[in-house]
Amino acid sequence: MNKIAKTIVALFVGIVLAGGSAAAQQHLPAQPAPAPQAAEPGCQAQCPAPRPDGPQSFQTNQSCFLPQLGAYVVIDSIDCSVDLLVRDGSEIKRVGRYTTDIFMGRHDLKNILRPVSVSTLGHCIVVLSSNQKDSSNLAFIPMCPYLHGQRDTMEPAELVGFNNTSYAFYIDMPNNEIQVMGKNSVGYDINVLNFGGEQIVKAAEFHYHVPKQSERILASDSKGVGLTVVAVAVVFFALICICFIMKGYGSLIMSVQDRKKNKHAKKDNQEAPAKTKDVAGEVYAAIAAAIYAYDQDLHDEEDTVITIQKVERAWTPWNAKFYNMNKYFANRK
Repeated sequence: MNKIAKTIVALFVGIVLAGGSAAAQQHLPAQPAPAPQAAEPGCQAQCPAPRPDGPQSFQTNQSCFLPQLGAYVVIDSIDCSVDLLVRDGSEIKRVGRYTTDIFMGRHDLKNILRPVSVSTLGHCIVVLSSNQKDSSNLAFIPMCPYLHGQRDTMEPAELVGFNNTSYAFYIDMPNNEIQVMGKNSVGYDINVLNFGGEQIVKAAEFHYHVPKQSERILASDSKGVGLTVVAVAVVFFALICICFIMKGYGSLIMSVQDRKKNKHAKKDNQEAPAKTKDVAGEVYAAIAAAIYAYDQDLHDEEDTVITIQKVERAWTPWNAKFYNMNKYFANRK
């Protein structure tokens, strides 16, 4: 009987799950058919030809070297600064420093701008600074005043800010663009800067929202039929499993109790005498009479005369009340 019930439950669950998957497939958006092999020339015509130097990666450099100037640009992550170093014979000296943010005496660590990546654009140092919250900037620092030893503290000539956490940038020289890659709590941000004119200006902003699992389910099953069927099937399947578990647990407990009961009954049968004898009624009467006589002998005979003896005691004035009275009342009389 249990095997038949289990088979029926398995068939019911399979039918429900199959129906739920079929309902979900009905609400899925139509997928475009794969392009045939003959469409590859058209695709190649629409897509641009790859560049000879291959794909360009975003720069996340901690340092860079300018061989024509013999200079190094290095990020000091401890002091939140960028150092400009030059070779002087057999030694290297620092000729400039750019501090991205002052962190001494501050407690808002998430708002501190720290240098992330450095590069060069012509005679300018490009520094990308970002914090852990929602802010970043791109600084353009000219190198000429510092290479000739005019000043030590570097100041940016251009400073462009972004409302996101940026971590890399790419300089596109043919198009005079700088692309800054960032991220936010819901996706990615790409900011494009144009440096072809007299000033560096923002050209465009692109935002990509990463869809969540709930949004994907909503797009594939807008009415929620498939999700409802699957949820109901899971609930019923869990209830059926609980029923079988409780039933099996009850049967197990009953079998254990029966086993203990049979064991004790067998032990009592072994200890009991093999054959009982009939006892006459006179024996029971004699036993009852003996018990009654024994019960009566437990009480001794006692004299019920009560004797009261009066004890004479000498009088002592230690507790006489008249010694405690005030003499004022006695004098008034």
